[in-house]
Amino acid sequence: MKLYCLSGHPTLPCNVLKFKSTTIMLDCGLDMTSTLNFLPLPLVQSPRLSNLPGWSLKDGNVFLDKTELIDLSTVDVILISNYHCMMALPYITEHTGFTGTVYATEPTVQIGRLLMEELVNFIERVPKAQSASVWKNKDVQRLLPSPLKDAVEVSTWRRCYSLQEVNSALSKIQLVGYSQKIELFGAVQVTPLSSGYALGSSNWIIQSHYEKVSYVSGSSLLTTHPQPMDQASLKNSDVLVLTGLTQIPTANPDGMVGEFFSSLALTVRNGGNVLVPCYPSGVIYDLLECLYQYIDSAGLSSIPFYFISPVANSSLEFSQIFAEWLCHNKQAKVYLPEPPFPHAELIQTNKLKHYPSIHGDFSNDFRQPCVVFTGHPSLRFGDVVHFMELWGKSSLNTVIFTEPDFSYLEALAPYQPLAMKCIYCPIDTRLNFIQVSKLLKEVQPLHVVCPEQYTQPPPAQAHRMDLMIDCQPPPMSYRRAEVLALPFKRRYEKIEIMPELADSLVPMEIKPGISLATVSAVLHTKDNKHVLQPPPRPAPPAGGKKRKRVNDDIPDCKVLKPLLSGSIPVEQFVQTLEKHGFSDIKVEDTSKGHIVLLQEAETLIQIEEDSTHIICDNDEMLRVRLRDLVLKFLQKF
Repeated sequence: MKLYCLSGHPTLPCNVLKFKSTTIMLDCGLDMTSTLNFLPLPLVQSPRLSNLPGWSLKDGNVFLDKTELIDLSTVDVILISNYHCMMALPYITEHTGFTGTVYATEPTVQIGRLLMEELVNFIERVPKAQSASVWKNKDVQRLLPSPLKDAVEVSTWRRCYSLQEVNSALSKIQLVGYSQKIELFGAVQVTPLSSGYALGSSNWIIQSHYEKVSYVSGSSLLTTHPQPMDQASLKNSDVLVLTGLTQIPTANPDGMVGEFFSSLALTVRNGGNVLVPCYPSGVIYDLLECLYQYIDSAGLSSIPFYFISPVANSSLEFSQIFAEWLCHNKQAKVYLPEPPFPHAELIQTNKLKHYPSIHGDFSNDFRQPCVVFTGHPSLRFGDVVHFMELWGKSSLNTVIFTEPDFSYLEALAPYQPLAMKCIYCPIDTRLNFIQVSKLLKEVQPLHVVCPEQYTQPPPAQAHRMDLMIDCQPPPMSYRRAEVLALPFKRRYEKIEIMPELADSLVPMEIKPGISLATVSAVLHTKDNKHVLQPPPRPAPPAGGKKRKRVNDDIPDCKVLKPLLSGSIPVEQFVQTLEKHGFSDIKVEDTSKGHIVLLQEAETLIQIEEDSTHIICDNDEMLRVRLRDLVLKFLQKF
């Protein structure tokens, strides 16, 4: 069993597991931090951005992580954990030799579609005057200013995929439900489990009859809107692959939410606007729910809240219809009937308005001060670029970062000098190291495998030994572009036996409760299933005369030698030899057993745990005689 690591980003994993003749890709996350190396894409021409020194993002580059480590045409299936971990799917299904099946839950697919459509829309709606690619040449790249000259493997940076490629990739996904068992070629069985992180997010169990691998990625034990994490099913794992932990282990999500709303309220009371760069799904659902509870008590009922995204309407509607994927309290509301999320009431009362873009209706309804939720969190494309340009010059305004995927300092770099206030309130509900340690103690896997980053404290906090995985035995770590041999080997295989063959067996009890029987059969293997069948009977000889056989069920007239079991007690064996006329017997102990010397007969008998050897000098009658005495102490079957 081997694990191939194709991604160096622990929260955007892409690993390949080779297990029992199947090749399984675990997630296909897309690292978009490379966009921070480029200038923003403004919706309208920005003289200030255009005149900045540096390189502008003219072709929508994103970073596709290392795939040459393995031939993707050999990948049989792809298992998706959550919608953030499927953003590279079109690159794999449309631009490699991959012909397998992709498995994911329905909310993962639908919300993943929204994220991809938003990304494509943001990139394609900005006219591209020219496309640059010569700079990717290593000889040119080293002459560029930082950080481009230090960027790793820029040749793997790709143009953003198209909407047609998105639809084609998603058509290859097969929908699954929690606890649904999926057979892969009869070799292994995979099962998605609720991970508690996002709508439809999953951990995966990959098991054969005698081995079990758990893949835990992007999980949460906090009580939010998704179904709670299924921990019990992770028990008795031979290997647990752990990735997708929180990116902000020192930040408490509840504390960050409180800081978010206090900063928001302070800004709008002073007449300023609040900008929240965000994804169109995920944490925004929880923020809007908290907003519903907070808005009246904080005196914000007159402040307009805008959610701007090409997929804003679809995202808000999808969150209301996936009732079976929600936590119990929200499921119960559906049967009352009430909308599970309170943002439906915010929309009905016009406290929350959503728009596909800043053009059209938004321009007519827009009034300040206000709060705007929009993308992209990188501040490199999308409607957020317009608001950064519009509000950045006033210290009354505030931008609040809630997504931890991008460095907020690097995201703000092209907009400096910036007068507006910047608040960093990263909200990441995924497992932290304390929760992971507790989880591992409860499920007790034999081996834990995780990214190298989790086995040591963060570089900026080298003294924090609590910010790393602590378990026994110590976890095995992997890094990008590394192949890891997992620490256990298959020992058993399940074999079925045909009823007619089973009827012919005659078990013999060799110990109380333990019986054995000899089997002469043909092993038939198909689709990784093994069946013992009766051996074929040979055709009768020509001439119509039937050859006499000792046993018709055994081919080639060979009589099977009996199997022997038991042990030979040396003292009793020596006494038996003496009774049968052997004298001058000497016994020597060895590391593997005993040697019985019949000095007068010049014969040696080696007695070991699993074998007995009789060595005499060309005296076949003596050898047979001694053999019969040995067999008296053993059982035959």
